[in-house]
Amino acid sequence: MNTQEIVQKLWNLCNVLRDDGITYHQYVTELTYILFLKMMKEREEEDSIPEEYRWDRLTSLHGEELYQHYRRLLTDLGTQGSDPLVQQIYRNASTNIDEPKNLEKIIRSIDGLDWYSAREEGLGNLYEGLLEKNASEKKSGAGQYFTPRPLINVMVKLIDPRPGEKCNDPAAGTFGFMIAADHYLKEKYDEYYDLEPEERTFQKHEAFTGCELVQETHRLALMNARLHGIEGKIHLGDTLSSLGKEMGEMDVILTNPPFGTKRGGERPTRDDFTYPSTNKQLNFLQHIYRALKANGKARAAVVLPDNVLFQDGDGKSIRADLMDKCNLHTILRLPTGIFYAQGVKTNVLFFERGTTDTGNTEEVWFYDLRTNMPSFGKRNPLTEAHFDGFIQAYTASDRSRVQDERWSRFTREEIRAKGDTLDLGLIADASLSVYEDLPDPIDSAEEAIGKLERAAALLQDVVSELKAAGEGRK
Repeated sequence: MNTQEIVQKLWNLCNVLRDDGITYHQYVTELTYILFLKMMKEREEEDSIPEEYRWDRLTSLHGEELYQHYRRLLTDLGTQGSDPLVQQIYRNASTNIDEPKNLEKIIRSIDGLDWYSAREEGLGNLYEGLLEKNASEKKSGAGQYFTPRPLINVMVKLIDPRPGEKCNDPAAGTFGFMIAADHYLKEKYDEYYDLEPEERTFQKHEAFTGCELVQETHRLALMNARLHGIEGKIHLGDTLSSLGKEMGEMDVILTNPPFGTKRGGERPTRDDFTYPSTNKQLNFLQHIYRALKANGKARAAVVLPDNVLFQDGDGKSIRADLMDKCNLHTILRLPTGIFYAQGVKTNVLFFERGTTDTGNTEEVWFYDLRTNMPSFGKRNPLTEAHFDGFIQAYTASDRSRVQDERWSRFTREEIRAKGDTLDLGLIADASLSVYEDLPDPIDSAEEAIGKLERAAALLQDVVSELKAAGEGRK
């Protein structure tokens, strides 16, 4: 049995809980509480869990006794014990399951899965597959914090994190970017066995960090990181508050910040932003380029919606500040439909922090992966192969020699002359060409009005004649 089959079996258990009125997201959270105990047993890491709350004890109970034990377990693991990770995962935990029989069925079903295959395939991959399944269900609402894996992998590959670098995601979600960065490095360095012992320790405990605002999502991120062997700090809180100032001097930032405005139209509580805005993405962008080391090597790849590229006022000032402090060398215009919120138009900004605060961007290269692209969705999923042309252009030793109509360049002077807008680089839309031979719409409308007026006049003449004929008969 492979990971996908096990994930599907786990997901099918959600049907057991329908009568309890449990949502998809609540189900994944509930599974996390139970799976953590099972996976700690499978990894032989149960020392961090009090003996009375370990997996074998859970499977030895039945009915109401099991249900009451489980409720105590959630409370005690969130408030007691010496392992801080366990406490964080179970902090403020409570069950949404009302029926003891449903809880018992889930525990028995999980216990009966093919855990040998799960271990072989990787427990972290199993859990991440579950998160991806949740995100793909529109009813779950989880797509808001789930970036498509092919996009994450391409961003990581092009940013190219290295051993010893501090990597961060200030809007961590389920920690997908950092897990992908860790996987990328493990593949290059033989699961870190090519590194010195102190380097391996750094990679496990310090290399990958993040921050997540929503406690339920933070819980999933902690579980995901632990199952992938990552024990870096994942803050629970708001990056746009003073907490964000603790996440500075980073070598690499990879992230997809939340879209929208701050609740109530409030501005961030950070006192180090030059241009505090009600727009979350603009504030995250400020945080990101300020959090990078000013050494000419620190770099970031950030998913941002179109409005960041053209918004006036604070947006214009922040874009100018970004291009001063950083070398904003590449913008990828992403296809629509790759996120679960339909119609969202997004981009990836790639930039490097300069050693000075002015004049770091001389030119920006754009790649249009949006126009004349197929419609993406469940039936036609986005794959890494769709990025092949972009990767070839991005990595070219001489970008000016790349022959690709989707690839274009604008100098800093040209961008400044356009009012510092970055809403550039889109090619002609072929779907509009069918309208090129059509007459001018104003002329067509005026002609139609004239025809209607003449028709109305003719009808009026007919009515007049009929009236006259009627008068004559009288």
